Amino acid sequence: MIATAIQIQEATGEAVVDFSTLIKAKSIYDNRETMTNEEFTQALWDYSAHLASLTATLVTNICLTETQMDEMISVIKEFDELGKGAL
Repeated sequence: MIATAIQIQEATGEAVVDFSTLIKAKSIYDNRETMTNEEFTQALWDYSAHLASLTATLVTNICLTETQMDEMISVIKEFDELGKGAL
């Protein structure tokens, strides 16, 4: 349990210092003076979504085996199909 918590903490840190995350942060910082409020808000939204998505992916890889991941994706696809059928 503690080992998993440490791996999750490391994955979160890895997401923050990931090259693509740093490029997004640098772009926002470098262009902040020339962006409109709407552009700045959109850039922060994109950065936040990227960071959250990457963190979730890294944590999922720690918590689930490949088989569990495949099963989860299958269930999500099934629910998606059921949702389409209900409309």
